[in-house]
Amino acid sequence: MRNVERLTSLKSELLDIFMSMEVAEHERRSRTAAQRNLRARRGIELHREFKRLSEDIAELPEDAVEDEMH
Repeated sequence: MRNVERLTSLKSELLDIFMSMEVAEHERRSRTAAQRNLRARRGIELHREFKRLSEDIAELPEDAVEDEMH
């Protein structure tokens, strides 16, 4: 009977270790995905900002652009 208890305890301990590893892997994947999404979102925002600035500059008359540079 003692061996059965030890075996049950060992099984339980192994299951706990496995579950901890799974949780850690899931957390790592979630962090990686969040970082990837943040970089993508920042890239999109930067692209839109440059596009908007280019459009704003293109709308300026040539004289206004030259006056601002001097």
